[in-house]
Amino acid sequence: MSTPPMHRTPVPATSSVEPGGQSTLARRLRTMLRPFWVVPALWSLFAVTLGLLAPRVDGLVPDALLPYFFPGDVEGARSVLSTIAGAMISVTGLVFSNTMVVLQLASSQFSPRVLQTFLEDRVTQHTLGVFTASFVYALTVLRSLADIGGDPVPQVAVTLSFLFVVGAVAMFLAFINHITASVGVSNVLHRGAEETRTMLARAQRADEGRAEGRPDLPDLGHQHVVVAPRSGYLDALDLGDLRTLAVRNDARIEILHPLGTFIVEGRPLAMVHGAGPPTGWDEALHRHVDLARDRSLQQDISFGLRRLVDIAERALSPGINDPTTAIQVVDQLHDLLHRMSTARDPYPVHIDAEGMPRVVTREPTFSTLLDLAVDEIAHWGRDSIQVPRRLREMLDDLEVDASPEHRQTIVAKQHQLAGAAGPAAS
Repeated sequence: MSTPPMHRTPVPATSSVEPGGQSTLARRLRTMLRPFWVVPALWSLFAVTLGLLAPRVDGLVPDALLPYFFPGDVEGARSVLSTIAGAMISVTGLVFSNTMVVLQLASSQFSPRVLQTFLEDRVTQHTLGVFTASFVYALTVLRSLADIGGDPVPQVAVTLSFLFVVGAVAMFLAFINHITASVGVSNVLHRGAEETRTMLARAQRADEGRAEGRPDLPDLGHQHVVVAPRSGYLDALDLGDLRTLAVRNDARIEILHPLGTFIVEGRPLAMVHGAGPPTGWDEALHRHVDLARDRSLQQDISFGLRRLVDIAERALSPGINDPTTAIQVVDQLHDLLHRMSTARDPYPVHIDAEGMPRVVTREPTFSTLLDLAVDEIAHWGRDSIQVPRRLREMLDDLEVDASPEHRQTIVAKQHQLAGAAGPAAS
């Protein structure tokens, strides 16, 4: 299967670094920490461990500091801890309820694609974690009180429960401020664009020092097709590991789909050239190709644009009719497209240390990303006064600083919009 001539610059081998400069280890660590429950679970585990150890350290505290710790008896400590546990679990339910309301508002007002951003919000996760940890810690220390009999009250452990409450109150105030600001349209758009900008900056830094010219892709003889083990979106590639695998077997791996593509189980996923006997190739590639239930911004720049465009389309729908929000989306797209228009389209061939092509990927071109950013907004906003005018201004500005290879693409898009608008645009 031939490789489409979409790009021009080969990607040099760089030990386990993926597009955007993220290492395989960093990507896998982020994947592990991505679920909403992980941070609260880690807080709870910390609270259980601390609750088991804290009652045993009273003897290590200098006598001069003891007056600053809890001075009550066992019954007083049991009452304090019971009150803290009851209050913390009640407020935890309140925080969780507020989070659900925000998710519902974000989904209905902006786009379901932005929900993952709210779910990955660390302020919300740590707030729930601190409240849950306060509850778990109080219960754990309360359990130790039932076993101490006539032993002294664990003053340090009970005092730490007060500190947990103080931390929980501080996190609650930060959470209220953060959650009210996060549902504002400007913050939603800025955050979505900033995530895309960060990934784009990593990708462009990785472009520095790439070899010039287009490498040949020699015929290596035997070809083996690797099929998808399950249905899902092609979300990320461990390029460093794929390249190492290809070098070890003197082969070339060709990924047949761009990131963000939905691949059906059993359909071709990759082609291995020069693989020899196919034993073990399927399992080896499956370990380094992430097929996810949802698209994400791990490596897929086009998904960042997709989320912004979806928000603009929702704003331009007759039920909402908010062209100003669509204009704000175009403003963010303008910034992103300007950064892309000044950089060249890299040829998607990843070479080893000796300059041999080892991994071939499918990468979106600037033309593809420009179509994604402009076409749908132009279609749904054609009857608006603001939207067509702002899109024309954006394209005019992009044309000024664009690299020569992208300038013709921008000019063609200008002609396309002028033709779609008809005489009224002139």
